[in-house]
Amino acid sequence: MFGERRRQRRLRVLKVVVMVVTAGRVHLANAQTPSSAPSPFVVQSDGGDNLLQFDVFVQLDGRFALHDSAGSVVDTFAIRRFRPSVQGRVLRHFEFFFNPDFAGGTLVVQDAYFDTVFSKAFRVRLGKFKTPIGLERLMSANALPFAERALPTELLPNRDVGVQVLGDLVDGTVSYMAAVVNGVPDAASGDIDTNDGKVVTGRIVVRPAVHRADSRWNGLGLGIAGATGRVNELPFLRSATLFQPFFTYGGAAGEGHRVRVSPQAFYYYKSFAAFAEYMRSAQPIRRDDVRADIDHTGWEISGSYLLTGEAATDHLIRPSNDFDFGGGHVGALQVAARYHTVEVDDEAIARGLAAPGSSGKADAFTIGVNWSLNPFIKYVLNFERTVFDGDAHGPRPAENGLVVRAQLYF
Repeated sequence: MFGERRRQRRLRVLKVVVMVVTAGRVHLANAQTPSSAPSPFVVQSDGGDNLLQFDVFVQLDGRFALHDSAGSVVDTFAIRRFRPSVQGRVLRHFEFFFNPDFAGGTLVVQDAYFDTVFSKAFRVRLGKFKTPIGLERLMSANALPFAERALPTELLPNRDVGVQVLGDLVDGTVSYMAAVVNGVPDAASGDIDTNDGKVVTGRIVVRPAVHRADSRWNGLGLGIAGATGRVNELPFLRSATLFQPFFTYGGAAGEGHRVRVSPQAFYYYKSFAAFAEYMRSAQPIRRDDVRADIDHTGWEISGSYLLTGEAATDHLIRPSNDFDFGGGHVGALQVAARYHTVEVDDEAIARGLAAPGSSGKADAFTIGVNWSLNPFIKYVLNFERTVFDGDAHGPRPAENGLVVRAQLYF
């Protein structure tokens, strides 16, 4: 009898299976989650009530400044991201995601949250997550059509700690996200608060033709997002590709509430994809006796096309035929281009709030090629030219940056 019981226990353990997934991965939320690329190994119980999935995300970069006669930028090879993550499900209604980053030899917890899932229309998230505002910010870094996010993303927060509710309504026609978080400076992340004030943020997206599979507008989405709350720390702005600071505040601090607004849109049709968004971050700023209401604004428009015919997506591209050197298959080839700009209110410089030497505006144009050899390996080549203050020959020379990237997502 003892042997039979032991055998039954072993059989129960064996009901936890390891599956090879080739058509998709676990999708834990309608936004702000890892990309829905194929993941090779998932451990789950019978029925899928309990699930555990491990991923490794690595980006190896070469970054080079072209025509940098002054030697102001160091050409370098670097590990841009190194994120071994774990996500899963417990008893069907509870899901979690833990996403550390070891790039640069420093441990940073990018995401750490768990969800209570009441339905597709309503889930509650607790922990550290991306603040639900920017369209491009909410895209997974492994699926971006460019090496780096555009300049306007510098005006929005990155990750913060708090509570969020989110869900899909009307069978996915409407998606919403709303959160109360500690509040972090633009482009920054945080783990603890520095004051008693909190930031309220929300985002809503409408996909009017999402259920009309035969419509050319099936992939259209329109959204609006915003936030308000007390954030005293002021942002600094840097170029998108080479990360060179071009605007900082000198001895100033924010007063009152910072208000952020971001209308946005995206469109996917066959092999073509495009998205656009506008950002505005505004707040009273004081330095000694000088006080002014300062706006930071920016916008971008981006487009991409898959030359090899795959369907465009905001997730990782899955080639129709994986790269095969002897078989004549190249994988998936995508070309991409964008224009993006960011500007600070003239009053910031005119009234002495900005640090000396700051540029109040940057305009950039980016072109890129993405080569996905298979669902797990991608090479990226980007060239970006940035002009400051509207004059390529002004006090701050134009910046020409080249990025070469090898990406593994497994």
